[in-house]
Amino acid sequence: MNDVPISVLLGVLLLLIIMSGFFSSSETSMMSLNRYRLRHLAKGKNKGAMRSAKLLEKPDRLIGTILTGNNLVNFAAASLATIIIQRLFPDNPDLAVILNTIVFTFIILIFAELTPKTVAAIMPEKIAFPVSGLLLALQWALHPAVWFVNVIANGLLKIFRVDVANATPDNLSTEELRTIVHEAGSMIPKRHQHMLLSILDLEKMTVSDIMVPRSEVFGIDIENPTEDIRAQLRSTQHTRIPVYKGELNHVVGLLHTRNISRFLSSGELLKEDIVDTCREPYFIPESTPLHIQLFNFQKNKRRIALVVDEYGDVEGICTLEDILEEIVGEFTTDVAAATSPDVHPQEDGSFVVDGSAYVRDVNKAMKWTLPTDGPKTISGLIVERMEHIPESPVCLVIDSYRIEILDIRDNTIKSARFTLVPRPASRS
Repeated sequence: MNDVPISVLLGVLLLLIIMSGFFSSSETSMMSLNRYRLRHLAKGKNKGAMRSAKLLEKPDRLIGTILTGNNLVNFAAASLATIIIQRLFPDNPDLAVILNTIVFTFIILIFAELTPKTVAAIMPEKIAFPVSGLLLALQWALHPAVWFVNVIANGLLKIFRVDVANATPDNLSTEELRTIVHEAGSMIPKRHQHMLLSILDLEKMTVSDIMVPRSEVFGIDIENPTEDIRAQLRSTQHTRIPVYKGELNHVVGLLHTRNISRFLSSGELLKEDIVDTCREPYFIPESTPLHIQLFNFQKNKRRIALVVDEYGDVEGICTLEDILEEIVGEFTTDVAAATSPDVHPQEDGSFVVDGSAYVRDVNKAMKWTLPTDGPKTISGLIVERMEHIPESPVCLVIDSYRIEILDIRDNTIKSARFTLVPRPASRS
């Protein structure tokens, strides 16, 4: 070794440092790859992605190959650097050792570790895909050494009850998926983001959150005079109508107006015709999650259901359109209805809201964030916060909303004025 020129030794040392940087960047780039994007590219027959996916199928072998090669290179480089320093300072071996330790450490840290790993972390695909072929070749060439090392390492891991063969798959949870959709930015249009997030929200909602309440259900009382029933059917805008006797709890069936149009046109509509045309009613519990009810509608080939409580009393109706509107937004073509008929803007910037309005509907129409984990109506929300029914108009604050009660009748709040309260600026 003493006969080899220093220039040759320096050239070999440089080559070893480059090889060390190669192994460091390979490790970081392979581990930094987006596994879902990688699968997508691999399905598209991207050769680099396919090779990388194959390597990542057995991460213990991949890491074993990289670390085996990297350590061999680093040990060889350290030994060679020692020889070079000793030849440069033959009369002072202690100084040579100190210089070798300091200088070589900084060289390895900067040129073989920090810089390559930083570049690989920033652009993992540009590094991982080209080097994947060489890593596969090294994995085959170093197989005996890698196998021996992995046997010992996996044996140690089993002592700590870590099973490499049955590693937990990197599946996404609902909240993680929600975060990915939020962070997609311009890659997914805002409207599509809203739809995807709405689909995820279906699991948190039940049919009671979106149903038309019993007091607002349009139905046909079969005990009414025939002429009144005819007038109701001619003027209604609904296509599916519940038919009942006396009250909504005594439902006869669900009527599709298309099936009786010929009787209406001829003027020969009878109560018997209505009852015979009705379809058997479809009842669902009020606690049914929306995503389940959506599939139930599909399975049972239904578009409308009567929502009942735990005692079997009808609480309202839920339609397929109601669930779809939670995903894609309102279907209505009425401009007035699209701006929420329950919210009335005032000249001073405040809003007068009907007490019977649903909190979710108000939030959706006004982009507000009123709490939805409690009462469903504005009146119920105010009463819950006050813990009593006010006898006279009062004011309260819920989150960032100042609420002034305007009208109280029949033990319910009929209307209230909402004013947005600016949040105090945070102190730096």
